[in-house]
Amino acid sequence: MKGINKSILLLFGLIITGCIQNEGTQLGADIILTNARVYTMRWDEPDSNGTLSSKAPNNEGWRPDANAVVIQNSKIKFVGQTTKALSYKGEKTQIIDLAGATVLPGLVDSHTHVFGVGAALERVDLIGVSTEEEIVARVVERAKITPKGDWIIGRGWDEGVWANRYPDKELLTKFVPDHPVFLSSLHSFGGLVNQKALDVVGINSSTKVPVGGEIRLGNNGEPNGLFLNRAVPLVRDAIPTPSQEAMMIRALAGLNQMAEDGFVTVHDAGLDSSMMAALEELEAQNLLPIRVYGMLSLRDESLMEKWINKGPDEDLDSMLVTRSVKAYYDGALGSRGARLLNDYSDLPGHRGISGDGYGFNEILMTRAMNKGFQVAIHAIGDAGNREVLDILERVFDESPSTKSNRHRIEHAQILHPDDLPRLGQLGIIASMEPQHAVEDKTWAETRLGLERIKGAYAWRSLRQNKAHLTFNSDNPGSDHNIFYGLHSAITRQDKYSLPEGGWYIEEAVNVDEAIRAYTSWSAYASFKEDVTGIIAIGRWADLSIMNVDPFLISDDSPVDLLDGQILMTIVNGSIVYER
Repeated sequence: MKGINKSILLLFGLIITGCIQNEGTQLGADIILTNARVYTMRWDEPDSNGTLSSKAPNNEGWRPDANAVVIQNSKIKFVGQTTKALSYKGEKTQIIDLAGATVLPGLVDSHTHVFGVGAALERVDLIGVSTEEEIVARVVERAKITPKGDWIIGRGWDEGVWANRYPDKELLTKFVPDHPVFLSSLHSFGGLVNQKALDVVGINSSTKVPVGGEIRLGNNGEPNGLFLNRAVPLVRDAIPTPSQEAMMIRALAGLNQMAEDGFVTVHDAGLDSSMMAALEELEAQNLLPIRVYGMLSLRDESLMEKWINKGPDEDLDSMLVTRSVKAYYDGALGSRGARLLNDYSDLPGHRGISGDGYGFNEILMTRAMNKGFQVAIHAIGDAGNREVLDILERVFDESPSTKSNRHRIEHAQILHPDDLPRLGQLGIIASMEPQHAVEDKTWAETRLGLERIKGAYAWRSLRQNKAHLTFNSDNPGSDHNIFYGLHSAITRQDKYSLPEGGWYIEEAVNVDEAIRAYTSWSAYASFKEDVTGIIAIGRWADLSIMNVDPFLISDDSPVDLLDGQILMTIVNGSIVYER
């Protein structure tokens, strides 16, 4: 590893000193970070081809443009050199010697599900399972400590990887007969249940299949335990809703995990009434550890009516800001639910689902847009994305004032070449997950074919067509580890450095762009680029501190990014996580 030795964790420490108040300050700083590698991100961003600005600190290699930060009253008071920074110390100033650690503007995950992150800590972890027997074995272990009759919930089997060998209820029913079981897939577009769950919910051969969903049947004509796409909520929504206290605990668990992983803000995508109630109570009690940009679920119509009557939040300084709406237009590529312009290459005659067929309420969304809400629309297939762009363009034509609200397409995963320029032309933000590209690469080309795959996960092409980008994880469906995200964005390789040379490497971004996509570009996606996203005097004191320098090692040995660790997370001038 170049520049930063892995032993930095041993060197990192706190030196708290009380010193005489400097006459040049009124009360002295709250915190002074010294001896750091500070990248302020104040220089101009790269051009659309990734060429660095002449103002970037990259003369014969990256170097930090400051080594100290002063925090006072929750804002950045000074950024520059340690000698000058120390002049701001007062009697109660906390001086933290970072011993060469790297300081970046606070990281943002702009598409998360923090309740899912919190719930994952409670549930059966199925991420990475490769066989049905392994799934059942993990559920059996949980059943041993779960009272009979109580639900067992799991998550994580990959619907994309398993698409040609989906499991059914037989093994699960045989070995776990006394507990209703619901096992959500990695991206929530598939669900596996046992017979007990079918009996408790009351699902049988007479159950009406929702439009855009599929209930797989066995040879006897009865449900075989597998639910896909819009059929999944038939079971998921029947599971008893946790109390508000339980929801608050779940939210705090998720938010604290995100703080531990270096994130100062999350954009929570698809909040329903119970989730919003929990977050609002946490905010009222001043318990939110990091900032939450709330994206209301368009599917919760009563919640939407409440907020359309109320209007979006205007106070962007609050820890919880609600001014966005999450809509769902098509399904996922892995479960073949994404809407394609032409047939799936591996399933002739099938093109996925979208729009009304996927429960999309265009009238309600348009009302929210006219009320001033930003909309963030889930669209994955090339047909799904085209149809969403058509809808947004039509609304803009009918109500020109709606165009300025920085609307987003969540995932924007597969785009026809004719549609790539439209995002830039319409001012649409492409909200994307670098991890999805490297996780889907083993089967995505099979779904799409050699030509259509060229418009998939097309970050560079979107940049070249003047579209705004923001990066995120869509957790808990993907690992939200920032070092994994950066590595995926820069190398287009998985955690095993495969494939050699990167998967369609021409669509990769450079480290400057990748970090902006998790900082300043994500700030723009939530209308906060004037108060955060860079480290500058007067900006929010939201900072992420890590043991590796991503700028240095991305050029020298990007695989070393995967060894990165978060050392400290600062939000609103307070240390919310310290390793």
